[in-house]
Amino acid sequence: MAGKLVPLLLPLLLAALGLAGLLLLCVPTRDVREPPALKYGIVLDAGSSHTSMFVYKWPADKENDTGIVGQHSSCDVQGGGISSYADDPSRAGQSLVKCLEQALRDVPKDKHANTPLYLGATAGMRLLNLTSPEATTRVLEAVTQTLMQYPFDFRGARILSGQDEGVFGWVTANYLLENFIKYGWVGRWIRPRKGTLGAMDLGGASTQITFETTSPSEDPATEVHLRLYGQHYRVYTHSFLCYGRDQVLQRLLARTLQTHGFHPCWPKGYSTQVLLQEVFRSPCTAAQRPQMFNSSAHVSLSGTSNPSLCRGLVSGLFNFSSCPFSRCSFNGVFQPPVTGNFFGFSAFYYTVDFLRTVMGLPVATLQQLETATEFICNQTWAELQAQAPRQQTRLADYCAVAMFVQQLLSRGYGFDERSFSGVAFQKKAEGTAVGWALGYMLNLTNLIPADQPGFRKGSHFSSWVVLLLLFAVLLLAALVLLLRQVRSAKSSGAL
Repeated sequence: MAGKLVPLLLPLLLAALGLAGLLLLCVPTRDVREPPALKYGIVLDAGSSHTSMFVYKWPADKENDTGIVGQHSSCDVQGGGISSYADDPSRAGQSLVKCLEQALRDVPKDKHANTPLYLGATAGMRLLNLTSPEATTRVLEAVTQTLMQYPFDFRGARILSGQDEGVFGWVTANYLLENFIKYGWVGRWIRPRKGTLGAMDLGGASTQITFETTSPSEDPATEVHLRLYGQHYRVYTHSFLCYGRDQVLQRLLARTLQTHGFHPCWPKGYSTQVLLQEVFRSPCTAAQRPQMFNSSAHVSLSGTSNPSLCRGLVSGLFNFSSCPFSRCSFNGVFQPPVTGNFFGFSAFYYTVDFLRTVMGLPVATLQQLETATEFICNQTWAELQAQAPRQQTRLADYCAVAMFVQQLLSRGYGFDERSFSGVAFQKKAEGTAVGWALGYMLNLTNLIPADQPGFRKGSHFSSWVVLLLLFAVLLLAALVLLLRQVRSAKSSGAL
């Protein structure tokens, strides 16, 4: 009977032996690395018309010196941009409180002290700094005083240059579209080889164009070198101050008051009272400002739905008369030919989306964009209201902005039908809003040291000894059973 049990017990014993050996190999006796903890960062995007807060998070270790950053949450500050509080700076700081209170809840309490907090102001504050450096200082001091009251690691409030705004917007778009790095199916980070997208941003006070280029720029002021995820990038960028949506509208209004006495870009049947102080207090309208005028006076202005005159009015914003380089965009600014695909966001997206979805007009080609602009500029106020009853606030300005966008892209930046086909107008990329803030955070993670990896005990030494003894006992039992099976086989053969 015992001889018959040996062949049955041997496979079971060998299986147990194999399991014990596997456990012995898998259980380490030394410390092992723990997954890194999360770090958090907060960026306040203080734009010309409003402020937004973004909370970002990333692993405490890094990939080739650049953090893998993702958006954790966001908050829109109520009211205008901080530059609108020039006459009452304390309100600029107070306006941020509600969103900062949200940040206290969004970031784990034990991470507050090590969470960097930044405020970056853009073209609205750049313009205020041109007219009143003292007011600019007071506004920045007011927001600094508010931000320092919170338990975060406040790193400063500063005005971004137009170059910063353009480059960080480009970084954001390409990062979200995984053009720098992506997490591959093999479970590790890989660098795709599909190239980068150009980025076009149309804000309230400025517009930026940024794209990768292979040759050195003729104007060093338009060239930036970046290193992200171990790769080097040469980037062309330029920001046009006073060419943002709101400032373009103010400049057109100033020119209209001087030349026409009516507004050819406004729809026929629309009229409003214009406060001269609002029109001429911006440095962008300084060239049209009369030497003597009653700043408190109101002027009644009506629209005429005249596409031809509107086009002429918008054309006056661009100067193509001189270029000190081999080629220029406009106003004597060097620009290499646009190459590759582009991503248009902010007011570029809102303008094209209005034409495409609200008005139902095709805008896939430059010709279609021009035709759509002609169509909307021919609409009366009653016709526009009937088609877009929920967009009363900005409705009268869509003709002027569409005309500006069409001329900026075709005449200003030099897009033709072939290159325009590679332009995508989108508000978000991979579900995240595109702007300079995420690119800013990505850049700043290079300045944040990576945490040393944490360690934990894999097992106690006594546990490893027990497994080793179990393995030895099972090995010995298997050998005994194997010898008995061999002897039994020999005995059977002898019979």
